[in-house]
Amino acid sequence: MSRAPLVEDHIWRRGGRLIARSLRAHPGPHAIAMFGAMVFVFAAVGGAWVFRGVTDELIVPAFESGSLPGGGDRGVSASTVWWAVAALVGLSVIRGISVVTRRFFLSMAELRTQRDWRRSLLWHYLDVPLRFHRSKPTGELLAHADIDVQMATVVLKPLAFSVSVVLLVVVSVVSIFLVHPLLALIAAVLFPALVVISRKYTSLVEEPAALAQQRVGDVSAIAHESFDGALVVKTLGREAAEVERMLKASDRLRQWRVRVGRLRANFEPLIDALPNVGIILLILVGASLVSSGDASEGDLVLAVTLFGLLTTPLRVLGFFLEELPRSVVSLERVDRVMAYPVGDRRGTARLPAGPLGVVVDDLTVSYGGNRAVSHASFTVDPAETLALVGPTGSGKSTLVETIAGLLEPSGGRVSVGGVPVDQLAAQELSRGVALAFQEAFLFASSISENVAMGRTGVDVAGSLRLAEATEFVAALPSGSATVVGERGQTLSGGQRQRVALARALARSPQLLLLDDATSAVDPVVEARILDNLGHHLDTTVIVVAHRISTILLADRVAYIDAGRVVAVGRHDDLLEREDYRSLVMSYEHADLHG
Repeated sequence: MSRAPLVEDHIWRRGGRLIARSLRAHPGPHAIAMFGAMVFVFAAVGGAWVFRGVTDELIVPAFESGSLPGGGDRGVSASTVWWAVAALVGLSVIRGISVVTRRFFLSMAELRTQRDWRRSLLWHYLDVPLRFHRSKPTGELLAHADIDVQMATVVLKPLAFSVSVVLLVVVSVVSIFLVHPLLALIAAVLFPALVVISRKYTSLVEEPAALAQQRVGDVSAIAHESFDGALVVKTLGREAAEVERMLKASDRLRQWRVRVGRLRANFEPLIDALPNVGIILLILVGASLVSSGDASEGDLVLAVTLFGLLTTPLRVLGFFLEELPRSVVSLERVDRVMAYPVGDRRGTARLPAGPLGVVVDDLTVSYGGNRAVSHASFTVDPAETLALVGPTGSGKSTLVETIAGLLEPSGGRVSVGGVPVDQLAAQELSRGVALAFQEAFLFASSISENVAMGRTGVDVAGSLRLAEATEFVAALPSGSATVVGERGQTLSGGQRQRVALARALARSPQLLLLDDATSAVDPVVEARILDNLGHHLDTTVIVVAHRISTILLADRVAYIDAGRVVAVGRHDDLLEREDYRSLVMSYEHADLHG
């Protein structure tokens, strides 16, 4: 999905690029829909000419002779009647088939374009760095994937018909000119006036449409945040405040949508009325020409029929012009997300077999100009357990996430299994390295599905056993088939953490990263979990530790403070440092009085 210019560009050129992107992606359905629209034009104009012939050759002679077809001096033969009926029926069938063809294939093109753009956007969400998701409200991202993609393709729905209207206008004006130049003059004045009015509308509605789409994202973001934080809202009694916040955001959305509606209300009746005004003028002028003998009754019927045919297509063209600014604005909102650079993960290197060693070399990681980790260096041997210990906010989680490839370093390098992380194939890193967070996220599906995550041949029971989750899972109504609530809210914090840990263990990782992943688990259960990992899992473990029991189970400790690795060594050796000893004593005090 390519990036389109977003500012200081005329709405028509930007709209043309939007349409061209869909045409290039799905030329077949668009071409068939366009062919159906063109067939409709010629069938409709052909029907008007048949009406002209019916009027002059059937209706007028029949009234003048006062006889049924086949009788009187100017009676009409039965064969002429049947030929006229056959022509009208045949053209009507062709028109019907062309309409069905146009609508079916244009809907196909629109829905396939939606699918492609939404799929590209969702894949981009997966590819962008973690800092992108942390800087964007979830509701806004959902609005991009839902309403923005949908609105971006609305302009495709009337595309083929709108293009055919241009041909219909040209053919109709030429046909009317053949009848009489004076009648063609009315059309020559009317249709340019419609174009001028429509262009004026599009220029006025662009900014309000853009702001209205932006407010949709604001409302979606507030709604998602309020629902996601329902527990906080209720416990703090902020229901009224959240309602007020939503009301203000909704009111801002209402104001801009009302402004768009007012513009539409001013222009749409005028666009609808002009063809009808043209019909009235045609009848007045045409009646005079028929009276003077400069035109026949059939000529007047032809002209009026053609103008009548244009009424609905011009309304569709008006809809196309009305929706063009909103579609352009919506796609540009999506393009701004697509323009966000993805991480450089085009490596092809593979991981070696067995437990993986880790080398962190002069690593620096920044958030918005602030350094979370600064020039950190340490190594972890294969099959070793390293505890990361440090005060809150010292950069431990940032280190773990960078080792896992979720964050891009500002400087330095991380190597896993002797291979720099940025040179590894993405699937290799996700296969060999597993990460379990303190905030355990579970999907609203069964426990076994949360552990297996769609993989076959996974030892779910064994993974739950290593995570010390077998007992509580067996006590659930349906065991491991029990469906947990959204984000796993039907389980306790410790239970969620153990299921999430089992999910990480189910992959038999070569490197296991635990970001305080057992903080909500009872210390005795946590000790059993870590003992299980040491005895039953052949892997390297890096664990963010806040409990003395966890620290004691590690082979070595990396002491981190203010984003720097202050010291690395055995726990007993690091106790000689006063700052480390004070920190560990505070952990021990918390364990005793927790």
